[in-house]
Amino acid sequence: MTYYKKKKFKNPIIAGFYPDPSICRVGDDYYLVNSTFEYFPAIPVWHSKDLVHWEQISNAIDREEQELGLDRVNLSGGVQACTIRYYNGVFYITSTSVGKEWPRLDYNFIITATDPRGPWSKVHYIQNAPGIDSSLFFDDDGKAYFHANQQKDIADDKSDAEIWVQEIDLDTFELIGEKHVLWDGCGGIYPEGPHIYKKNGYYYLLIAEGGTGHWHTVTMARSKNIFGPYESNPRNPLLTHKNLDIRYPIQNVGHADIIETQNGEWYMVCLGSRPKGKYDDLRKVPYSCGGYYANLGRETFLVPMVWEDDFGPIVSPETGKVEEEYTVPDLPEYKVSVQSCSHFESDELELFWNTIRNEKKDFYSLSDRKGYLRLKMLPGNIVADDKVSFLARRQTSWYFTASTKMELKLHENAEQAGICSYFNYKANMRLFLEKENDKTYLKLIKRFKEQDTLINKIEIASNCIYLKIDGNEQEYTFYYGYKSNQWIEFGTITDGEILSSYASEGHTGTYVGIFASSDGKISDNYADFGYFEYVNLC
Repeated sequence: MTYYKKKKFKNPIIAGFYPDPSICRVGDDYYLVNSTFEYFPAIPVWHSKDLVHWEQISNAIDREEQELGLDRVNLSGGVQACTIRYYNGVFYITSTSVGKEWPRLDYNFIITATDPRGPWSKVHYIQNAPGIDSSLFFDDDGKAYFHANQQKDIADDKSDAEIWVQEIDLDTFELIGEKHVLWDGCGGIYPEGPHIYKKNGYYYLLIAEGGTGHWHTVTMARSKNIFGPYESNPRNPLLTHKNLDIRYPIQNVGHADIIETQNGEWYMVCLGSRPKGKYDDLRKVPYSCGGYYANLGRETFLVPMVWEDDFGPIVSPETGKVEEEYTVPDLPEYKVSVQSCSHFESDELELFWNTIRNEKKDFYSLSDRKGYLRLKMLPGNIVADDKVSFLARRQTSWYFTASTKMELKLHENAEQAGICSYFNYKANMRLFLEKENDKTYLKLIKRFKEQDTLINKIEIASNCIYLKIDGNEQEYTFYYGYKSNQWIEFGTITDGEILSSYASEGHTGTYVGIFASSDGKISDNYADFGYFEYVNLC
């Protein structure tokens, strides 16, 4: 007898800052979305046929005319916890755009499309819909129900939030009928991320609680009536790593959605992170396995599950925790190509590029100089909480190399342009040319807690320069050169953990990209970039 070893897939299925996954199936096709916070375009839409290999097919919010309004959000505000659902020929995405005035009753929204590749509709903000993490459920009778969390009125209760549901008219995007409170979880803080499913006559309510760090948890309750009462699943928590040592390579798992394949298999998608260690006030953590500092942000993981009874699913049934490898689903393999280098020869940027808040797209051009990306020098810069001339893609591995060719002639003092590893305006690393006292300098600066530290500085005569970043766990090494692939080491920053939410404020992940700035002055200057290449080394 001949035995064949079944193929394995590796987690995460979508690496880098892609949190809060939500998934739906239409026939043999699977679609998935993630949160994007203050970054634009917002809400990447992914497609797969095997649940393992995913191709980004659109950004659901990619036009100023959709009226998202990111200019009103703070650091790590904006688009949070999306849900994607399909019903009767229409795709729906619900989400929350958390603004500076919080809490409010009109931050939850819905967008629609008949083709997930777009275009997606304008943003329909829902009135009298408190809280965050909105979701949709379509019942057997065609009624649609909108659900989210909300703050409790009773401050001394065991939980600070609760899940509510209300019927919604999707022709007018108005809530109708009575709002019903469903459940407040199993005692963990921040009950959120609700999704309702129906199976064997039961309504199942899946939520996240415990916060989005080490105590993150997935729990479930069920009811015979959509409005409750809901009884807690005796298996709760369905999934958590809060009982594992922080040296376990996958941490902070939670915020999940579930899907049944066309073959009757069940899977859960959830967020998790792969942090590295170094030192902490509590104890020493091994440098290269587990730890606190998740520079890559919260990523998307895939976990098998089974339904053995009507209590609810058993997640990762062999071990009860998210593993680095599983047997591939019983689905045909889906081939996806990975693009590592942008040559800027198209009329549009690739879908993986992001900027911060700026929905106008007026700060760059792909047509002013063919084969180059031209970044205009806006007064704002990446060390200010402002609209900036900045384009970047996510860091998706602990080991990577990223490089670019930059051409510019600096006119005024304080004008600057270059390459960066960026967590937010309070924490980043920048290798750039800057005009200072009528001379042009190459500078490497580390920024942490809004304080800049100069790592190296030399005078430069050339208007054309190559710049590169190599990432090696929590060490970031910077290079420059005057010819392609002839690199001169310029400096290494060894405390790369500053590019993580544990060290710096925020809920996002590290980006690698390019920027230009006139640093508060009005300027018609610009920087031209001939290419940008990002390659994961493992």
